Amino acid sequence: MSTLLGPYHPVVVLPEGYEVFDFSIPAAERPEPRSPWIVGRYDEVRVDVYTQALFESARCVHMGVDLGAPAGTAVHAFASGVVVHAGVNGAEGDYGPTLVTEHRVDGERLWVLLGHLSRASLDLHPPGTRFLRGEVLGWLGAPEENGGWPPHVHVQLSLRRPETFDLPGVVTLAEREAARALYPDPRQVLGPIY
Repeated sequence: MSTLLGPYHPVVVLPEGYEVFDFSIPAAERPEPRSPWIVGRYDEVRVDVYTQALFESARCVHMGVDLGAPAGTAVHAFASGVVVHAGVNGAEGDYGPTLVTEHRVDGERLWVLLGHLSRASLDLHPPGTRFLRGEVLGWLGAPEENGGWPPHVHVQLSLRRPETFDLPGVVTLAEREAARALYPDPRQVLGPIY
């Protein structure tokens, strides 16, 4: 897959002046975001963000890009495709309502996980539903439904079809190189957002 493959629709329409937030800064030193409109980086080592039992404390490398916005903000398809999986990853700190979509990009199949959505998102496009570029796939969920996180969508690419509505969005440092090969930088479809 080449980099920046074409003219894609924004997954979240971000306003000018959104903040690229640095989650690698230790929590005690990390400032609060200035607004809900933030971007969290791919392949970032987030040492003290994932404290829930789900992450077994050694998982700290973020394999997606986070697009933060107010709950209820629309999540769009970057390109036409089909929903292949939908469901709720319900553990504390997990994705909550999640969609996995399949796309053809440069003749290759690509899967995209969209996590931390609202529950209503799962009703909008059940598995098997085809959609067009720019179509609304769902909305950002509030913390009580999205795994307990500030509202954002976790966008993760996969070169292999996920078996279900889940992917390891955070890996250990030992898994980092292999994960980068399987889960490429989402900016390939999100564009140069940082």
